[in-house]
Formats: sequence, structure tokens, C-alpha cells
Amino acid sequence: MTKHDVAEMPMDDDIAPDAKTDSVPTQASLIPPLRQAAVLLDIDGTLLDLAPTPREVWVPPELSTTLKQLHERTHGALALVSGRSLNDIDLIFAPEVFPAIGGHGAEMRLQPDSEAVAAHAPPLDKELKRRLAAIAKLSPGILLEDKGYSLALHYRLAPQAEKAIYEAVSLIRAELPNAPIEVLPGKSVCEIKHSGFTKATGVLELMTHEPFKGRRPFFIGDDVTDETVFAIMPDFDGLAFSVGRRATGVAGHFGGPSDVREFLAHLLDVDRDVSLS
Repeated sequence: MTKHDVAEMPMDDDIAPDAKTDSVPTQASLIPPLRQAAVLLDIDGTLLDLAPTPREVWVPPELSTTLKQLHERTHGALALVSGRSLNDIDLIFAPEVFPAIGGHGAEMRLQPDSEAVAAHAPPLDKELKRRLAAIAKLSPGILLEDKGYSLALHYRLAPQAEKAIYEAVSLIRAELPNAPIEVLPGKSVCEIKHSGFTKATGVLELMTHEPFKGRRPFFIGDDVTDETVFAIMPDFDGLAFSVGRRATGVAGHFGGPSDVREFLAHLLDVDRDVSLS
């Protein structure tokens, strides 16, 4: 994690001082055998360290290896769950391709070689998107990201513009009270998407399909948008873990993405030992 990201990591008085040191073996002991589990993982701020811009994230080579092995050990029941589009996810992890839920539940792909399907999520209205995009002109440091189903305004490079961004979005919503949109506040980002779908609706759909169906899922996420998934894990006798903070209702938390990567690699080692015993 960069110095910039450490400075912006949300602080939480509930985070235990030894969370970073002890979380990996403690959390691993809660996970069912991989042949019974479904592995669901957020990307930014969870698997990958945050970066000044969305395009600057870096995938450590060992993480790609870990994800491939988890996909094999779970017989395909591993999925990335992200606000990014499926196309963007594939670019980040290229040449690897994984099952995934993209666009905050707007898109889904069940297998690496299967066609992506839209989850009945309409794209944002073009005129609304144009008005929202104009907010990026408030500061040269605001980065605009058009995801099709949503539009994100990143202000990590212009933190002073946060208040102005949300005020501008609120003004547009007040002028269009019937517009079916939802505002998602995140870490140095304000994202606007069509209402009616979330990461949770995507996961609910995913869990009705093989090889995920009937398995005990565990989900790891770091942001406010991941809390909808935290909330539904008990419905599947599953577990939720947060990153960087102790969110409500989670079974545990990790200090940062490096701890999550270590945890996932540790799961493979534990599973291997169980298989050999």
C-alpha cells in the first residue's frame, strides 16, 4: 500500500492493535474446506492496494497464482465481486479470466469461458450521465469513470473537491426526484448508478447457479458498497470479513489487502495439509 493510501485509510477505533498480526490464522480457522466453500472477493481495497487512479492498480503475480489455485480447489466456485465492469476486471487480471460479478451487480459471468450476462440492469440515462459527467469540471484532479451501468467521480487527486462533488450530485437529484438512481459513497469516490441492483443482488443470483449453489460462501470486502453482501452471508450459512475497518456483522477483519492476500495463500496451505492427512 502506498503512503498516499495509508493516509486516507478510514480509521476505526474498534480495530484491534493486533489485527494485522493475528488475523490470518484466526480467520482461516473459520473457513470450511475449499471443496465446500464459495470464495467471493471484492477487488479494490481488498485484493489490491488502492492507487491514485483506478488504472494504476497493480496485481502481484503471486495473487494471480493464488486465485487460479483457489478456482481449481473450489472446482470453479470463486468469483470476483466488484463495482468495476467485467471488461475492466479482465484487463486488470489479464491474461487470467475469472468468474465475476461486475458493475455492482449489473453483470455476471459464471465461468471463465462463459458469456457474460446482464442482470436486468439498465444503463444510466444518457442525458443524466452527461449532467453528472460535467461535475468533473469542478477541479482538474477529479477523474471521471464511465462504467456504462454507473458513473464514478474519483477525487483522490482532488480531496478538497469532495464536498462540492456531493453538493452537485444532490442538486441534480433534487431537480430529478423521480430519476431511479442511487449514490454510492466510497473511498475518495462518488459513484452514481441505476437503482434496483447491488452487489448483493448479484451474489444472490450467483448462488443459485452451479458450482456455487449449495456451498458455504465467504465474502471479503472493504467499502460501503460491500455491506449489502455482508448482510446476506448468514442466509447461506456464510461468513463476511471486512478490510481496514470492523464493519457491522462481520466474522472478522483484516488490516489491509496484503493481509487478505496472505490469508488466501494460507487457505491453500491449510487445505493442502487437510487433503494429505
